[in-house]
Amino acid sequence: MLHAFRRFIRKYFLAGLLALIPLFLTWWVLLSLMRFSDHILQLIPRPYRPEELFGHRIPGLGLILSLIMVFVIGALAANVIGRSLMNYGERVLKNIPLLRWFYFSTKQLLETIFLKGQDSFRRSILLEYPRKGIYSLGFVTGEAKGPMDSNVPGRAFTVFVPTTPNPTSGYLVIVPEGEVIPIPWTVDEAFRFIISAGVLTPGEEESCQGEEEEEKGRDSEVPPGPDGTPQGDGT
Repeated sequence: MLHAFRRFIRKYFLAGLLALIPLFLTWWVLLSLMRFSDHILQLIPRPYRPEELFGHRIPGLGLILSLIMVFVIGALAANVIGRSLMNYGERVLKNIPLLRWFYFSTKQLLETIFLKGQDSFRRSILLEYPRKGIYSLGFVTGEAKGPMDSNVPGRAFTVFVPTTPNPTSGYLVIVPEGEVIPIPWTVDEAFRFIISAGVLTPGEEESCQGEEEEEKGRDSEVPPGPDGTPQGDGT
């Protein structure tokens, strides 16, 4: 009885934590984003700010204006005039050493992730890294070309190996095609595995649910009586 009570408390307490912690973190990130984006309202002349017009601040207005600004800039950059202005600005940035490196590196990275072929950050793989016998999780970002391809025997891929628990940093390695080990994980599943330091393993949730159902089935079984028939059976 005591064991069953402890199992009951542990099961539902952990279920409560798993339900509340993601909601709390999501709400905290949303609030932080709203507070940060509200600074954009400082660009509006003081007589036209919400606190002056309505007598109080409007939470989230800065985030809405930021999204509208992104769409407007995207629409301008997609037409002829916008592209001409972008090209002119990039020509100016090419003459500024530090800003030139930062701008074009960031632009190429974003274009690789969002605009290039479907192979960019779309494949999760294993590779022997940092030495033979030790395997790391990585993402194929493209095919090695130019001097890299000519110095590596056969076909090779560029692979990003992220760090744990912060996958935004990591290492870029050139891996021959024969040493790339495909795995049946999506990019989202692989990122969850990395961020959780291996605690959340894809496919584990389904197996845990199956074990819980089996456990519920065992708990619902009626133990037999002294004569071998189920207790409570009047027949």
